[in-house]
Amino acid sequence: MPAPHRYQATLTWSGAAAGPASDYRTYSRAFRCEIAGKEPLLGSADPTFLGDPALHNPEDHLLVAVAACHMLSWLALCVRKGIHVQSYADQPEATMSWVGDTYAFTDLLLRPHSTILTGDAQAAMALHDEAHSLCFIARSVNFPVRHQATVAIAG
Repeated sequence: MPAPHRYQATLTWSGAAAGPASDYRTYSRAFRCEIAGKEPLLGSADPTFLGDPALHNPEDHLLVAVAACHMLSWLALCVRKGIHVQSYADQPEATMSWVGDTYAFTDLLLRPHSTILTGDAQAAMALHDEAHSLCFIARSVNFPVRHQATVAIAG
């Protein structure tokens, strides 16, 4: 059995510089995430929850994590099958709905569009299903992750 992969980060509430968290409507939701050897990530709560709209929020990070994992899994499969990918772009969208007594993600839709140089577009399309089953992050969430992919042939 392969060894587990471990990930570590340091998350710090950076909003303290703006004053203590003493009033729900006014305290800063800003945070800083540091991972050894990488540029820090700055973030805040979603503006709906009184965060800074100029900063990425945890919901953004989850959306991008699922989309990036799918993309990287799909690219790896294409390379292994001899499909040469020229471009890939996605416009993912997630829905967070009121469930019970709080919000929860209820759906995530990936919309990858890619252009291939060589190979069969139908085969490349089929690899999206396989990529979905390989994506560690999509397999770890408790809501549906769907995809509506398109593949074009360059030329």
